[in-house]
Amino acid sequence: MKTIFKLALVAVFLFSYSCSQEPELNSENLQVTNARSKVKNNIKSGNALLKTLVKGALIKGTNGLDVGPDGNLYIASVNGQEIVVMNKNNGKILNRFGPANGVLGPDDMIFGPDGTFYWTDLITGFIGRATMEGVLLGYQPVAPGVNPIRFSKPNPEDPESGPRLFTALDFLGDGIYELDPETLEPTPIIICPDGFGLGFFNSFDTRWENGRLWLYGPLFALNLVIAIDIDAFAEGTVFPGDLSGLFTSLSDGTIRIVAGNLANSDLFNPAAAKFGPDGMLYVLDQEGKLFKVNADGEDDKTLFTTLPPGLDNMTFDEDGSLYMTNADEGWVAEILPSGQPRYLSPGGMILPQGLAVMPGSNNQDVLYEADLFRLRKFNGKSGRQEDIYKGFLINPTLELPILPMNISAAGDKLVVSSWFSEAVQLWDVQSNPATVLETYAMPLPIDAVQINGEIIVSDFGLGGVLYAKDYNPMDVTTPLIKKLEAASGLATDGEILWAADQQTGEIWQIEFDSDPPSANVVAHGLQGPEGLALDNEGRLLVIEAGASRLSRVDLDTGEVTLIVGGLELYGPGLGTPPTWGFDGVAVGKSGDIYISGTLN
Repeated sequence: MKTIFKLALVAVFLFSYSCSQEPELNSENLQVTNARSKVKNNIKSGNALLKTLVKGALIKGTNGLDVGPDGNLYIASVNGQEIVVMNKNNGKILNRFGPANGVLGPDDMIFGPDGTFYWTDLITGFIGRATMEGVLLGYQPVAPGVNPIRFSKPNPEDPESGPRLFTALDFLGDGIYELDPETLEPTPIIICPDGFGLGFFNSFDTRWENGRLWLYGPLFALNLVIAIDIDAFAEGTVFPGDLSGLFTSLSDGTIRIVAGNLANSDLFNPAAAKFGPDGMLYVLDQEGKLFKVNADGEDDKTLFTTLPPGLDNMTFDEDGSLYMTNADEGWVAEILPSGQPRYLSPGGMILPQGLAVMPGSNNQDVLYEADLFRLRKFNGKSGRQEDIYKGFLINPTLELPILPMNISAAGDKLVVSSWFSEAVQLWDVQSNPATVLETYAMPLPIDAVQINGEIIVSDFGLGGVLYAKDYNPMDVTTPLIKKLEAASGLATDGEILWAADQQTGEIWQIEFDSDPPSANVVAHGLQGPEGLALDNEGRLLVIEAGASRLSRVDLDTGEVTLIVGGLELYGPGLGTPPTWGFDGVAVGKSGDIYISGTLN
């Protein structure tokens, strides 16, 4: 599999900004707008007006969920770095458990028999356990990619044995572990040292059959649902990365296919499988389908309902009610017996990052927004969503659109970059689905622009700015246009390039009229500069993520002017790169400035 699944994201740390002297901010000719003014949404100050154009989902992507002993829904959110407590009747958010409670990036969660809850922190690779009041009881390392978590019921032939607890790895690793419910100590059952070998066993359920425990769950990358006789595998059974271990286990009956087909499956990234009160296995497919499967048959399934793509997980209440999440849109819904959703918390934009503006009809701005799993197109005046384009999490050959984290306009095309997908692409968004015109595999691309037909990338992994065509993963001496301590945002007027260094707080101006290109500092002392854009008077706009503000740089004098303070931006991430969720800025033909505010 592509190295998208081998990210260096294990360490947990906060942003570290430059200690260089902060520039004096001039606001003499403009009354500074404060985003945290008492005036709600429409804040007028001098000749600046700050207003909310698009408001997204209440939760930044919804993942695993369970019903607590108090009857409320508990919903994990990797992007939101929180577990949200929600009234399952009216959708009211009652509480949020986040980093202060040790919850750093939960992908799934489950309640134990004693009323405490457990969760998996996908990025850090830890399993956590806490009381219903959020008091941390344990936090144990397992491996990066810990994702689903599930208790079994006690063995009906030995009720005193008690329930067993299992987890599995997805995307950043592969394999299955059993956990001690008290200490969270992991025991590896199936391990895949190459990071792939089982196919990413996702949200699963358990069933006892003739005194043996079987795990039923989807293989996300192979578009299958399988059943595993878990005790048939000795501790530390190795599945090599060529899937030979899986095929051997299929042939000896210790693993069997329940839904899908190895040759030509009609599933597409199945993400969860749970037994319903009717005894059927409900299989959730990210493409937007929910199937009912006869677990004792062979690919014996019927389509129960079709929903918006991006489905992530589901749980049944004791009364048989089914609740579901959508990671791409951030919604939570009850799925009624008719198959129709009753939305408890509506979805929408979940993680606004990079922005780009193109001219639309009637001279109106058309705004594109990179939303991790989706690229969204909005009317720049009304904020109405006009189109949506899908990015793909599993994309080993990069033939499909990558997960959009940052974007820039290149004529009527978009340059899309994604450090999570480890790639930069040129998209034709005049068609839907978007057409990928060019693809460049990169280590950790933060931003990318096009100059004179060439894609130029700011890559944190490579340590600076370079031509995309110059990167060769087999050559450690990739030539850089400019070295940077922490590669960040880019902007161009088509001839000159401006590059931000998030660590040093400098903005570099790079000109291509010499060989090698010349580079000079035009602004310094900025706090965590990320998004860059030129306004209609040729001045450079900078999102200072470390100071939660939008500033403007006069490129002739280096003078920095504060435009908007008190912004609610992304905030610290969970590791490398330090930009993590990129804070974007773009300018329309109208002169309007668009900024992304992920925190709010």
